[in-house]
Order: sequence, then C-alpha cells, then structure tokens
Amino acid sequence: MEINEIRKLSNEDIKKKIIEDKEELFKNRLAQSSGTLEKPVVLRQLRKEIARLKTVLTEREMDGEK
Repeated sequence: MEINEIRKLSNEDIKKKIIEDKEELFKNRLAQSSGTLEKPVVLRQLRKEIARLKTVLTEREMDGEK
C-alpha cells in the first residue's frame, strides 16, 4: 500500500490495517520457522507497511497537538 493511499484512510481504518498486518506477519513468521514460507520477502514488505501505517498515525497525532 502506497503512502498516499494510507493518508486517504481514516485513523480507525489504519488501526484495523495495522492489526491485520501484524496478524499476517505473525503467521508468516511461523511459516518461516517451520520452513513452509515460499516468499521470505513478504516479511519485509509487511514490516515496512506496518511502519508506514504507524508513521501516518504519528504524523496525525503530532498535527493534532499543534
């Protein structure tokens, strides 16, 4: 998901997406440890997407404080 797409989402949608991505990341980590993960790059992509989502939330919180 692109950063511009994330910025169009509401805060609640972003929080839901973070939870979904964390669950998927957990499942993929289990698959990696058992050796059944076909695409290890998925782990990195999920971590980066979670970071993007959290960044947008933090930006919005900082703008709200000013």
